[in-house]
Amino acid sequence: MPEVPLPSAPRPGPPPTATAVPTAPENSVTAQSAPGGAHGTTPQTGDLVVDAVLDDLAGVDTADLDAVLAAGDAVHTTLTSRLSDLGS
Repeated sequence: MPEVPLPSAPRPGPPPTATAVPTAPENSVTAQSAPGGAHGTTPQTGDLVVDAVLDDLAGVDTADLDAVLAAGDAVHTTLTSRLSDLGS
């Protein structure tokens, strides 16, 4: 029987220069889609009231859980109100 060569171990490549960050599809709304708020950006909807409450949420100190919950509740209340207007 002929001798079959064994595969060699993989050779290490160069070290990575940067960590890959997953990206969202082009048409999605992300925190990076418009200026303002946390990390310098918040989503913009075109509705001034909704955009204002989203900016408020983005500006909350994430270490303050009570403030995050209050801002989140304000976003929920605002969105519920704005969406209920669509049915009339």
